[in-house]
Amino acid sequence: MKNVQCAMCNVQLPGRNHASLKKRALCCLCAFILLLTTSLPAFAKGDVTINVYNWGEYIDLDVLEMFEEENPGIKVNYTTFDSNESMYSKLMSGAASYDVVIPSEYMISKMIKEDMLLPLDFDNIPNYKYIGESYLGLEYDPDNTYSVPYTWGTVVIIYNSDYVDPEDVADESSMLLWNEKYAGKILMFDNPRDAFGIALPLLGYSMNSNNRKEWEEAKELLAKQKPLVQAYVMDAIFDKLESGEAWIGPYYAGDALIIQEENEAIRYYNPKEGTNMFLDAMCVPATATHKKEAEIFINFMCRPDIAALNAEAIGYATPNTGAMEILGPEVTGNELVYPSAEFLREHTEVFRDLTTEISVLQSQLWTSLKIASSESGNEEPDPINWIDVSCIIIIVLIAAGAVWHAIVSRRKRKLWEQ
Repeated sequence: MKNVQCAMCNVQLPGRNHASLKKRALCCLCAFILLLTTSLPAFAKGDVTINVYNWGEYIDLDVLEMFEEENPGIKVNYTTFDSNESMYSKLMSGAASYDVVIPSEYMISKMIKEDMLLPLDFDNIPNYKYIGESYLGLEYDPDNTYSVPYTWGTVVIIYNSDYVDPEDVADESSMLLWNEKYAGKILMFDNPRDAFGIALPLLGYSMNSNNRKEWEEAKELLAKQKPLVQAYVMDAIFDKLESGEAWIGPYYAGDALIIQEENEAIRYYNPKEGTNMFLDAMCVPATATHKKEAEIFINFMCRPDIAALNAEAIGYATPNTGAMEILGPEVTGNELVYPSAEFLREHTEVFRDLTTEISVLQSQLWTSLKIASSESGNEEPDPINWIDVSCIIIIVLIAAGAVWHAIVSRRKRKLWEQ
């Protein structure tokens, strides 16, 4: 019979009377590989997933869905962190890989120094042109190489007007957080940079002080506050203030606006002693596996209509000039969210990357404060997770049943053998 040649591997396949099974097997393998190679491109479409790591309560989830709809080849795996320090630790540990992260300016500076960020290809980010000039060329990224501004704002003091005496807030001071009248109803930041960022200005010191004595004084001031504090929190402040479980706490202006929408008694102000002005920006970590797709995502977030939709949803000030035009003066005229240039110049300070010595000192002082807080009972104990407890009990019972079954079976077998 006439031999047939495999088009892929050029193997001459003999007729059915020939006994060469190896050649037939080789051709079948070639055909299988050909099938895979022709079908893989279609299967791979939409199979790229970018990991986006952001602060909690800091994006409109509808925007993520819109991005995926407009970019069917890219999916977003969105997770959150509660402080710059926890985000940094996660990246340093190598426990996870992210394609887009959104840290604050001082952390961006630190990550640039430690080669933890990739230079951006702005050909993939044409909407960068909408970022206002006053948010560019800043100290943390002077050449605008590694970051694209996302949102900005200030730290404010939030209070519930149903319970807080108007006389106690008339001077708009951070000392409200030390008012003994409200013991047990006061919340405090659960991260050292923001907590010390309140204490240092109260003492007349810079938030970026390099003086050990000033940091130690600030720690003592926080220690005096400790007996009054209901809990040290981050995003848990939403539920506590909205429900009235707590009455006073410091947080970010954009979040204060959102809390106010849920509880009309909520008020807030920028403290007269000075406050932190922060700017968070989108970056691509050095360990990113989908850099181009990450830049496509950043570009999407910079599109004026998307930036406006996102800013309105999360309450934070946007650096996007096109978005500000869409939002209009009704939104951008809120001086608590969009403080004047004069206020920012005279009453705010931007965090800078601290020296190694001061960073270590800050960590030591904070740990000392939190240990003392835990011992004094100010830290809320973790709630019992009864689902986990139930699962453990079930597992133990199943294991015990298996052991009992094995013992009984062995005894029956011995009796049978006898």
